[in-house]
Amino acid sequence: MKASFAISALFAFVAVDARPFPVTLIHRREVPQEHSHEQFITTVRTSLATNNPLNIKDPVFALLGNAAAAAGAGSVTDTDCLQQATADQAFTNAKTAADIPGMTAALIFRTLERNSGSVGLASAACTSITAANPEIAALKQHQDPASPGAAATNKAIVLELAKQIAAVGGNPLDALKGGTFAPGTIGDPTAKGNTCDTTDDPVGCIFTQNLLVDDATADEITAAVAGVIATSTGSSSSSSSSSASSAPPGIASASNSTCAAPPPPAAAPAPVAASPPLPPPSSANTTSASTSSTTTTSTSSTLDLGTCSNPTIIFGAGFDGRTESSFEPANKTDFQHGSADKIAVVASFICQQLADKCKASAATVTKCTAGSKAAEAAGVVGQGAADAFNAAFS
Repeated sequence: MKASFAISALFAFVAVDARPFPVTLIHRREVPQEHSHEQFITTVRTSLATNNPLNIKDPVFALLGNAAAAAGAGSVTDTDCLQQATADQAFTNAKTAADIPGMTAALIFRTLERNSGSVGLASAACTSITAANPEIAALKQHQDPASPGAAATNKAIVLELAKQIAAVGGNPLDALKGGTFAPGTIGDPTAKGNTCDTTDDPVGCIFTQNLLVDDATADEITAAVAGVIATSTGSSSSSSSSSASSAPPGIASASNSTCAAPPPPAAAPAPVAASPPLPPPSSANTTSASTSSTTTTSTSSTLDLGTCSNPTIIFGAGFDGRTESSFEPANKTDFQHGSADKIAVVASFICQQLADKCKASAATVTKCTAGSKAAEAAGVVGQGAADAFNAAFS
């Protein structure tokens, strides 16, 4: 990530208030992007709130440059390790609650790109502490895509992330969501690069604005997780431990950690949601507006959809009271999501639900991801985008 973070008279407040830090009080920087993956910040925030012994003010601080991160670091003294410590405690809490989406979000959060001072500048690795969870210890953050060797580094990170997600029972293709933007121009005086930052987008502007650049292909992820066996969410994963031993370069260990997360609490908190609250389902199950001009794919597919049915998307006007045309799930009983201008928002949600809620087969999830990519291809819009996605299930 690029840029520095300007923070003013909030230091006194941060020093005395142990509650989660209100993100709305943070002064906006010239080129922020720490909210680009907002869905994972939200889930990690919820997990962290159940037990936060390090008094970390808010997960968003972990994605800032060190000077700004210090204001919300709580007991963590090495701000290069704040992102790891935040993810580690959130993962511990989610693991205690047997919350697979929560663990998945913590793993992805650990790999998100942090702010650095300029386009092309890599952020420092955490070397002073060792994560309590080997799944977190196996990971490090994405680097600025314009930094030296970033493509290879970030690809190794996403493949390792896929292994760890698979090991806890999540969908390994979700690892692609931890990716970053297209490379910016070295020497850009604005330090903005190709970023975005929208605080009121619950999904994350990198997804809704189609700015995410995949670090690997679905086939490469499938190959990477071959042989990884998901283990019980209530105990340490042996496959995760072995994956941790082959972590990408830059993950160091130190037995004299002063800010490692403590063991999980004795009482398990209630599971938390995998994503921000969704709009209520419409009264119609398979269509949402009489003005819709869409067609849907037959649901007689031979694919294993698990406990769900009809994962197709419809396109038309009048959804959720909109005057413009938009996309939404054809089946809002199984896929309770409101309409969206971008098909990527709905397609990503459906693929995630197929994996996490519906327990569809890996082949079905792979087909869904491929359909999502086809729908987002350049030049594919409107009904054509819906048809491209739906064709994956025919």
